[in-house]
Amino acid sequence: MVRYFLAAVVLAFLAIVLGLMVLGWWLRRRKQRGIPSLAVAPTELTDPQEFEGLYVSTTSVENPLDRIAVRGLGFRARTTVLVAAEGVLFAIAGQPNSFLPLADLKNVGRASWTIDRGVEPDGLVVIDWTLGEQALASYFRMENPEGFFTAVHDLIKLGSDAK
Repeated sequence: MVRYFLAAVVLAFLAIVLGLMVLGWWLRRRKQRGIPSLAVAPTELTDPQEFEGLYVSTTSVENPLDRIAVRGLGFRARTTVLVAAEGVLFAIAGQPNSFLPLADLKNVGRASWTIDRGVEPDGLVVIDWTLGEQALASYFRMENPEGFFTAVHDLIKLGSDAK
């Protein structure tokens, strides 16, 4: 009898924890619903360079522990990233393509951690960009991190030289 009671207590505790996690995610999405939609990608990209890897997360630059959970940016997934003269296009499985126009790209760097992910030193490539008035940072773990970093860096430099 005690065994069943303890099992029921454990199951109830797990159900409460799971319910709180779902509630927290729902509240985060509700709080972020004012974040504007991402830019629409052009139908054709000029000389795209393709990179494979993992999309890790997008966070607020001011608060790197604040994961963006809306606009298809909430979950880690495999991705193919295209870096072209128009900007950066990445596809997250099960979500519409995400497009970061060249004018919104601010910086590219390296990182060793982000929300729920720690890797070897400089194992992540982070792109700082703006969406409306909000400064965001998107983290990627790429199969060719040096090539991806260089492509995005050169694109941002090209965009700043054109201004």
